[in-house]
Amino acid sequence: MPKPASLLVVLAVLATTGTPTSAQEEHLDILRDKFQSGLEEIAWGHEGVAGIHVIDLTTGEHFGAWDDMIFPQASAIKVPILLELFRRAEEDPSILTRRVELTDEVRTGGSGVLQLLTDGGSALSLEDYAVYMVVYSDNTATNVLIDALGMDAVNRLSASLGAPDTKLQRKMIRPEESARGNENLSTPRDAATIMARIASCDLPMSAERCARVREILEIYKGGPVRTPVPAEIPIAFKPGGITGVATVWALVDVPDRPYVLSVMSNYGGNGGATIEAASELAYRYFSRLSGITHYGTRVPLDVKREVHR
Repeated sequence: MPKPASLLVVLAVLATTGTPTSAQEEHLDILRDKFQSGLEEIAWGHEGVAGIHVIDLTTGEHFGAWDDMIFPQASAIKVPILLELFRRAEEDPSILTRRVELTDEVRTGGSGVLQLLTDGGSALSLEDYAVYMVVYSDNTATNVLIDALGMDAVNRLSASLGAPDTKLQRKMIRPEESARGNENLSTPRDAATIMARIASCDLPMSAERCARVREILEIYKGGPVRTPVPAEIPIAFKPGGITGVATVWALVDVPDRPYVLSVMSNYGGNGGATIEAASELAYRYFSRLSGITHYGTRVPLDVKREVHR
């Protein structure tokens, strides 16, 4: 059937001028390109080697620089340990309340506070050890959990979540292992993938246990990833650092525009400054997109949500 003349005119105009949505997509492309270039500049500017991966949890878009390279993880590897504990609770709920006595035999040096407690003076549940592991990066707590869960189980979980290069290979504070090159490893892309699974609760555990994992990771703590982000915005994150290495796995809950950020560096340099720069750039980008209309104007989030009901 022939099209009415008026419709043909409209189609012709749209073909030459584009729809409002397509026109605004060009604006967004500019913002995306600037963000991607900024991440590359930060990674390139690191004195050693740095990799970055970012996931826009609203659109599913990925950004990054050297994000498939493998880096040592330091304490950031504690995230998969936390996940395996709560996954195991699906099979055996009592594992969370299982108590392990704190003795000289299990005590480990390095970061944390449990090493300061008396021999045999306390017995904590595995869930409490997990809180110490994340909030205080406690190495004694971490090694207790590794003994309880097993490294192979943690690595199987990481692989099942789409992070095959994420490997727990030794306990915390094992300098002789580190000297032999036996490190706990991951990539920025792997870490971001795991944090995105936490964000969506796409995990082999109940929604309640997933929420508890996120709650533990969101307990307020400082660090370079936290510094540029306003205190009222929750960040579920775990940093890590050993000599020459700095890492972070983070889920930043910007209203209406949450995102995942992972930054890893090695071969020295100021890794904390690199993490802070990447965090600042990511926060500026996503906060700019929070609460916008498709023309780039900003409206109150409660109004936006009411309109789109």
